Amino acid sequence: MTQQSSSNLSCPDNELGSEPFRPRLGDLARDIAREGQIGVVVALPGEGRRTYHLRPPGGGTEWSAAADGTTLAPVPAKITHVTPESRELAYDQRAQQGALSVRIHYEDGGTTETLFILTTDQLHLYGSQFTRFHKRHDKNAGGSS
Repeated sequence: MTQQSSSNLSCPDNELGSEPFRPRLGDLARDIAREGQIGVVVALPGEGRRTYHLRPPGGGTEWSAAADGTTLAPVPAKITHVTPESRELAYDQRAQQGALSVRIHYEDGGTTETLFILTTDQLHLYGSQFTRFHKRHDKNAGGSS
């Protein structure tokens, strides 16, 4: 599986010390100078242009953004689903939390691995829900519970 591309990672508006977003042709970008308006990059600075040119997805009036990229931010891809990465749930007794490694899948095909953190109460709640689910499944499948 591929890792999530950096142009679609969620990132706050130009944190101090961070590099400006440098979108590529065809990328979606959010322009904070235009109240967060989202546009498709249709022209890059250079070759006689001093600014990025953006157009709303699906068409509309084009606008310009500064060539240094300081007003542009990436638009994260939408999450489609999450799958477990391992079958083992780690439990931290001191923090009283469980952690399950999961993979987040995005609509652009990218993925990211992270942890799904559960409190002790959540572990008990979901544990009993899974037990009920398995009993119903076994009963419907004709198996024993």
